[in-house]
Amino acid sequence: MSDAIDDFIIVTEVDRGPAFAEPIFQRKYKASVPDFGHHVVAFWKRGDGSFVPASYVHFTDCGDIYLAGGAATDGNVLRAMDEAQRRALEHYGALMLATLRYGFERWGPRCDAVFTCCGDARALETTPKVGFVDTGVPHLLVRWMREPTPQRRRELVAKARSFMPF
Repeated sequence: MSDAIDDFIIVTEVDRGPAFAEPIFQRKYKASVPDFGHHVVAFWKRGDGSFVPASYVHFTDCGDIYLAGGAATDGNVLRAMDEAQRRALEHYGALMLATLRYGFERWGPRCDAVFTCCGDARALETTPKVGFVDTGVPHLLVRWMREPTPQRRRELVAKARSFMPF
């Protein structure tokens, strides 16, 4: 991740995503965490040594592509961090970036691309920092994990579009 946040942020996949991320997800989307796929959670390590879910993203395996969706961060947790931790996160970019990078490292080698559906202004400012680019389809962004031919790109974009919204 980054030496600046490694001391107080732990990012990992969890088997029971709803048990960890339901409140964060509900607050943002007014819906339940998906009950399938890959749940990535960034935990904040508090001063007492306990861990609190701080950010979440869901990855769905679709064979040659992965879908990254449902990104959400708990602002209350961020506000509970001390000033040095908040500054370190600000320097890092955003906590959501840590969850996305985890997914890219873990599943990126298995696919041609990772797609995300994004309409949130803040997320649209943040996602290019991890390599997401516009696809030409409204709200659909991609991070190419390999360099496909133009024809293959069109096919993969069409495939991801068929899952929208996600």
